Amino acid sequence: MANPRRKISKSKRDKRRTPWMKGLEHPSLSVCPNCGEPKQPHRACSSCGYYKGQRVFTPTES
Repeated sequence: MANPRRKISKSKRDKRRTPWMKGLEHPSLSVCPNCGEPKQPHRACSSCGYYKGQRVFTPTES
């Protein structure tokens, strides 16, 4: 059975486990069933303001 050649330091180990690295990946997108715009899953649509068929907020016009 293979063994590691050297001990991995705590800083190297912790750098690999950092939560900020997950932010570097592109977020997954789904399609809003109400307006058809791309949106992040499990969040209200920023263009129409709907979430699960209910209006959560009224989007402002920019």
